[in-house]
Amino acid sequence: MIEALNSMGISNGMITSTAITIILCVLSIIAGRRLQMVPSGLQNVAEWAIGSLYHFFEDIMGQKACRSYFPLVGTLFIYILFANYSGLLPGAGHISGIAAPTSSINCTMAMAIIVFVAMQVIGIREHHGFSYYKHLLRPFAFLLPLMILEDLVKPVSLTLRLYGNVFGEETVTSSFFDLIPIGLPVIMQFLSVLMGLVQALVFSLLAAIYIKESLPEEEEHL
Repeated sequence: MIEALNSMGISNGMITSTAITIILCVLSIIAGRRLQMVPSGLQNVAEWAIGSLYHFFEDIMGQKACRSYFPLVGTLFIYILFANYSGLLPGAGHISGIAAPTSSINCTMAMAIIVFVAMQVIGIREHHGFSYYKHLLRPFAFLLPLMILEDLVKPVSLTLRLYGNVFGEETVTSSFFDLIPIGLPVIMQFLSVLMGLVQALVFSLLAAIYIKESLPEEEEHL
Protein backbone atom coordinates (compact mmCIF):
# COMPACT_ATOMS: atom_id res chain seq x y z
CA MET A 1 0.00 0.00 0.00
CA ILE A 2 2.66 2.47 1.06
CA GLU A 3 4.91 1.45 -1.83
CA ALA A 4 2.01 2.17 -4.18
CA LEU A 5 1.58 5.63 -2.66
CA ASN A 6 5.31 6.27 -2.98
CA SER A 7 5.18 5.27 -6.65
CA MET A 8 2.45 7.90 -7.14
CA GLY A 9 4.77 10.61 -5.84
CA ILE A 10 3.39 10.66 -2.29
CA SER A 11 6.40 10.77 0.01
CA ASN A 12 6.77 9.22 3.44
CA GLY A 13 6.75 12.70 4.94
CA MET A 14 3.38 13.43 3.31
CA ILE A 15 1.96 10.18 4.71
CA THR A 16 3.21 11.01 8.19
CA SER A 17 1.91 14.57 7.86
CA THR A 18 -1.55 13.27 6.98
CA ALA A 19 -1.47 10.92 9.97
CA ILE A 20 -0.44 13.79 12.26
CA THR A 21 -3.27 15.96 10.95
CA ILE A 22 -5.82 13.20 11.55
CA ILE A 23 -4.49 12.54 15.05
CA LEU A 24 -4.64 16.23 16.00
CA CYS A 25 -8.17 16.53 14.63
CA VAL A 26 -9.33 13.46 16.56
CA LEU A 27 -7.71 14.70 19.79
CA SER A 28 -9.35 18.12 19.33
CA ILE A 29 -12.77 16.55 18.79
CA ILE A 30 -12.42 14.29 21.82
CA ALA A 31 -11.14 17.11 24.06
CA GLY A 32 -13.96 19.46 23.05
CA ARG A 33 -16.79 16.97 22.66
CA ARG A 34 -18.15 17.26 26.20
CA LEU A 35 -16.87 20.51 27.68
CA GLN A 36 -17.17 20.82 31.45
CA MET A 37 -17.00 23.89 33.68
CA VAL A 38 -14.46 22.02 35.80
CA PRO A 39 -12.27 20.37 33.16
CA SER A 40 -10.78 16.94 33.63
CA GLY A 41 -8.89 14.40 31.58
CA LEU A 42 -7.97 15.37 28.04
CA GLN A 43 -9.98 18.62 28.24
CA ASN A 44 -7.91 19.71 31.23
CA VAL A 45 -4.62 18.94 29.47
CA ALA A 46 -5.77 20.68 26.28
CA GLU A 47 -6.94 23.81 28.11
CA TRP A 48 -3.71 24.03 30.07
CA ALA A 49 -1.53 23.58 26.96
CA ILE A 50 -3.49 25.97 24.75
CA GLY A 51 -3.85 28.51 27.57
CA SER A 52 -0.11 28.51 28.25
CA LEU A 53 0.64 28.84 24.56
CA TYR A 54 -1.87 31.68 24.19
CA HIS A 55 -0.37 33.69 27.04
CA PHE A 56 3.10 33.23 25.59
CA PHE A 57 2.09 34.61 22.19
CA GLU A 58 0.00 37.34 23.80
CA ASP A 59 3.17 38.76 25.33
CA ILE A 60 4.73 38.79 21.86
CA MET A 61 1.85 40.00 19.68
CA GLY A 62 -0.29 42.01 22.06
CA GLN A 63 -3.79 41.23 23.27
CA LYS A 64 -5.77 42.29 20.18
CA ALA A 65 -3.49 40.69 17.61
CA CYS A 66 -3.18 37.46 19.58
CA ARG A 67 -6.95 37.19 19.93
CA SER A 68 -7.27 37.41 16.14
CA TYR A 69 -4.26 35.46 14.91
CA PHE A 70 -3.39 32.99 17.65
CA PRO A 71 -5.22 30.17 15.80
CA LEU A 72 -2.65 30.45 13.00
CA VAL A 73 0.55 30.67 15.03
CA GLY A 74 -0.73 28.21 17.63
CA THR A 75 -1.60 25.66 14.97
CA LEU A 76 1.83 26.08 13.37
CA PHE A 77 3.53 25.43 16.71
CA ILE A 78 1.47 22.33 17.51
CA TYR A 79 1.80 20.84 14.02
CA ILE A 80 5.55 21.46 13.81
CA LEU A 81 6.06 20.01 17.30
CA PHE A 82 4.25 16.80 16.36
CA ALA A 83 6.02 16.71 12.98
CA ASN A 84 9.43 17.06 14.62
CA TYR A 85 8.67 14.40 17.23
CA SER A 86 7.45 11.98 14.56
CA GLY A 87 11.11 11.71 13.59
CA LEU A 88 11.76 10.09 16.98
CA LEU A 89 9.51 7.13 16.20
CA PRO A 90 11.38 3.83 15.81
CA GLY A 91 12.37 3.37 12.20
CA ALA A 92 11.46 6.91 11.18
CA GLY A 93 13.25 7.74 7.95
CA HIS A 94 14.05 4.08 7.34
CA ILE A 95 10.61 2.45 7.33
CA SER A 96 8.21 3.25 4.52
CA GLY A 97 5.45 5.60 5.56
CA ILE A 98 7.25 7.13 8.56
CA ALA A 99 9.39 10.25 8.22
CA ALA A 100 9.42 13.63 9.93
CA PRO A 101 7.60 16.00 7.54
CA THR A 102 9.82 18.88 8.65
CA SER A 103 12.91 17.01 7.43
CA SER A 104 11.62 17.74 3.90
CA ILE A 105 12.18 21.21 2.49
CA ASN A 106 8.83 20.98 0.70
CA CYS A 107 6.97 20.89 4.02
CA THR A 108 8.88 23.75 5.62
CA MET A 109 8.56 25.80 2.43
CA ALA A 110 4.78 25.26 2.36
CA MET A 111 4.44 26.55 5.94
CA ALA A 112 6.72 29.50 5.22
CA ILE A 113 4.58 30.43 2.21
CA ILE A 114 1.47 30.24 4.39
CA VAL A 115 3.07 32.69 6.82
CA PHE A 116 4.17 35.00 4.00
CA VAL A 117 0.71 35.04 2.38
CA ALA A 118 -0.88 35.59 5.81
CA MET A 119 1.40 38.59 6.33
CA GLN A 120 0.21 40.17 3.08
CA VAL A 121 -3.49 39.43 3.67
CA ILE A 122 -3.39 40.62 7.27
CA GLY A 123 -1.41 43.72 6.36
CA ILE A 124 -3.82 44.72 3.59
CA ARG A 125 -6.88 44.04 5.74
CA GLU A 126 -5.62 45.81 8.86
CA HIS A 127 -4.45 48.84 6.86
CA HIS A 128 -7.75 48.88 4.94
CA GLY A 129 -6.10 48.53 1.56
CA PHE A 130 -2.81 48.59 -0.23
CA SER A 131 -1.57 51.49 1.90
CA TYR A 132 0.06 48.65 3.83
CA TYR A 133 2.85 48.63 1.26
CA LYS A 134 3.81 52.19 2.14
CA HIS A 135 6.18 50.64 4.66
CA LEU A 136 8.35 49.60 1.72
CA LEU A 137 9.02 53.27 1.02
CA ARG A 138 10.22 54.02 4.53
CA PRO A 139 12.51 55.53 5.60
CA PHE A 140 13.56 56.40 2.02
CA ALA A 141 11.88 55.55 -1.28
CA PHE A 142 15.18 54.67 -2.97
CA LEU A 143 15.51 51.75 -0.54
CA LEU A 144 12.45 50.08 -2.11
CA PRO A 145 14.43 47.19 -3.71
CA LEU A 146 16.11 46.41 -0.39
CA MET A 147 12.81 46.56 1.50
CA ILE A 148 11.20 44.18 -0.99
CA LEU A 149 14.18 41.85 -0.67
CA GLU A 150 13.89 41.97 3.11
CA ASP A 151 10.27 40.82 2.92
CA LEU A 152 11.10 38.05 0.43
CA VAL A 153 13.94 36.79 2.61
CA LYS A 154 11.56 36.08 5.49
CA PRO A 155 9.90 32.96 4.00
CA VAL A 156 13.27 31.76 2.73
CA SER A 157 14.72 32.12 6.21
CA LEU A 158 11.77 30.29 7.79
CA THR A 159 12.10 27.49 5.25
CA LEU A 160 15.82 26.89 5.56
CA ARG A 161 16.08 27.36 9.32
CA LEU A 162 13.52 24.69 10.18
CA TYR A 163 14.52 22.29 7.42
CA GLY A 164 18.24 22.66 8.04
CA ASN A 165 18.01 22.10 11.77
CA VAL A 166 15.66 19.11 11.63
CA PHE A 167 17.41 17.44 8.70
CA GLY A 168 20.85 18.11 10.21
CA GLU A 169 19.80 16.78 13.62
CA GLU A 170 18.43 13.59 12.07
CA THR A 171 21.59 13.11 10.00
CA VAL A 172 23.89 13.60 12.99
CA THR A 173 21.83 11.25 15.16
CA SER A 174 21.86 8.58 12.46
CA SER A 175 25.64 8.93 12.05
CA PHE A 176 26.24 8.59 15.80
CA PHE A 177 24.00 5.53 15.87
CA ASP A 178 26.11 3.90 13.14
CA LEU A 179 29.34 4.71 14.99
CA ILE A 180 28.25 4.01 18.57
CA PRO A 181 24.99 2.03 18.60
CA ILE A 182 24.81 1.73 22.40
CA GLY A 183 24.39 4.59 24.85
CA LEU A 184 25.11 7.69 22.79
CA PRO A 185 22.01 7.44 20.55
CA VAL A 186 19.83 7.53 23.69
CA ILE A 187 21.45 10.81 24.73
CA MET A 188 20.95 12.16 21.22
CA GLN A 189 17.27 11.22 21.40
CA PHE A 190 16.84 13.28 24.56
CA LEU A 191 18.55 16.21 22.85
CA SER A 192 16.26 15.69 19.85
CA VAL A 193 13.24 16.13 22.10
CA LEU A 194 14.55 19.51 23.21
CA MET A 195 15.56 20.46 19.67
CA GLY A 196 12.11 19.59 18.32
CA LEU A 197 10.47 21.88 20.87
CA VAL A 198 12.90 24.73 20.24
CA GLN A 199 12.49 24.58 16.46
CA ALA A 200 8.70 24.57 16.71
CA LEU A 201 8.87 27.53 19.06
CA VAL A 202 11.29 29.49 16.87
CA PHE A 203 9.24 29.05 13.69
CA SER A 204 5.94 30.02 15.31
CA LEU A 205 7.58 32.85 17.24
CA LEU A 206 9.01 34.36 14.06
CA ALA A 207 5.61 33.94 12.38
CA ALA A 208 4.02 35.86 15.28
CA ILE A 209 6.61 38.63 15.02
CA TYR A 210 6.15 38.95 11.26
CA ILE A 211 2.37 39.16 11.66
CA LYS A 212 2.76 41.78 14.37
CA GLU A 213 4.95 43.82 12.02
CA SER A 214 2.15 43.72 9.44
CA LEU A 215 -0.24 45.53 11.78
CA PRO A 216 -0.71 49.31 11.98
CA GLU A 217 1.70 50.80 14.49
CA GLU A 218 -1.04 52.07 16.78
CA GLU A 219 -2.45 48.53 17.08
CA GLU A 220 0.79 46.65 17.64
CA HIS A 221 0.87 47.21 21.38
CA LEU A 222 -2.82 46.72 22.12
